[in-house]
Amino acid sequence: MEWWWHRHLADKGIQELIRSQHLVVSRVQLLSAGWTSDRIRQRIRSRRWQTVHPGVYSTHNGPIGYDERLIAALLHAGPDAAWSHYTAAEQLGLLKPSPDRPVHVAIPDHRTIVRRPGLVIHRDSHWADRLARATPPRRTAAHAVLDIVGIAQTLDEAAAVIADACQSGRVHPTAIAAALTTRGRLRHGRSLRPILADVAAGSHSLLELRYHRDVERRHGLPTGHRQRAIDREFTDVHYDPFGLNVELDGRLHLIPQQRWRDLDRDNRATLRAETTLRYGWLDITTRPCTAAVQVLKILRRTIPDLPAHPCSSTCPVR
Repeated sequence: MEWWWHRHLADKGIQELIRSQHLVVSRVQLLSAGWTSDRIRQRIRSRRWQTVHPGVYSTHNGPIGYDERLIAALLHAGPDAAWSHYTAAEQLGLLKPSPDRPVHVAIPDHRTIVRRPGLVIHRDSHWADRLARATPPRRTAAHAVLDIVGIAQTLDEAAAVIADACQSGRVHPTAIAAALTTRGRLRHGRSLRPILADVAAGSHSLLELRYHRDVERRHGLPTGHRQRAIDREFTDVHYDPFGLNVELDGRLHLIPQQRWRDLDRDNRATLRAETTLRYGWLDITTRPCTAAVQVLKILRRTIPDLPAHPCSSTCPVR
């Protein structure tokens, strides 16, 4: 298989290729450009360059940055290698970059690579079928998300990645669902479809997914309208025609400006004759039944006999 950088080298030359690779270069690239082994060794021995991985060099002697580590990982892994998991998701704009993470690279399952610090190698028999049309090579957005789901320790972690990735606007739940059909056994795989459906319906965060599952669905409450746009803002959950808004926020607002924005939003809802209930992470994850009771009380102001059911023998919902 041809290296992904061959055309760039042929068109622009080795110096431009090195610049485009954040000053990282491989022995294979240098030899392809006509360098001799002695010339390469001289740069290393003089300490003008430094070795990142065997046969992969940084053309300076300063600290190695995150972008350099990303390119060096691909060059070390060989021509048939691609960014995967968190690394691909970051490069596709699905998740915020985190330099503390290791670099994840996928290779065909018939190959083996000596493991290196800060580099995680994944072998995949369907490697070629899951590549995006991009250079340097990386997984498609949908498969990058499923890669992460497959190594997530909990379903909450998997759901949070799906919500964040879809909220980026660069991947749709239907694309992830389609990619899921091509996967065999995948950790949390059976639980993904309802999560994808909830995200497609407008749930933008893990807390919104937990609210829909643990408060609404488990207690038989009506499903509210997600992300209603009004007054140039979005309501997390709106119950029409009950006049109830539910705002969900997993962050602790220690910033005064955010607190006042929340109060102003609540006040404007009151002026529209709407009631607002506001819940944080602990409310939904540790006291979902209490939240369900409160929501139900507001909804029954409009429909007194609105049905609901307890989720357990100790649940206070009646």
